[in-house]
Amino acid sequence: MKKILISAALVASMFTFYNCKDTSTSEGKSLTKEITFTKEGELQLLKAENDSIIAKLDIEIADDVYQTETGLMYRHSMAENQGMLFVFQNMQPRSFYMKNTYIPLDIIYLNREKEIVSIQKNAKPLDQSSLPSEGASQYVLEVNAGLSDKWKLKKGDKISYTTTK
Repeated sequence: MKKILISAALVASMFTFYNCKDTSTSEGKSLTKEITFTKEGELQLLKAENDSIIAKLDIEIADDVYQTETGLMYRHSMAENQGMLFVFQNMQPRSFYMKNTYIPLDIIYLNREKEIVSIQKNAKPLDQSSLPSEGASQYVLEVNAGLSDKWKLKKGDKISYTTTK
């Protein structure tokens, strides 16, 4: 009797898993809604030597557990003048990955003074490899892949931002 109950529970859980996994209609269309950009602030990238402006971005801010865990997942595009700024409460080594992220990204790690400590360039979509910072960081800026090279960003360059939330 015990084996029958365990077998029934396993079969039921397999059906539940299968049903949860199916997120499309019979026509192949996704049932999930596209996540769109919501401007929550403005950010400037600044040269370390003279504080000259390198670029200006509209940003979304990830500053709670759900937002920092989700980030730019499930999005299919982002404009060149947009980015996501992750704001953490403390300085520590950080590591991001690209699970469920469809946009190739540059991941820019910054310390508490908002200075670049390292950059992970051209992070590959859907890759679950760890992309660690080279030092402790409190902020992380994600932008479209290739922009850190286009802007010639380097360690020590800074950000400044204001929020509209």
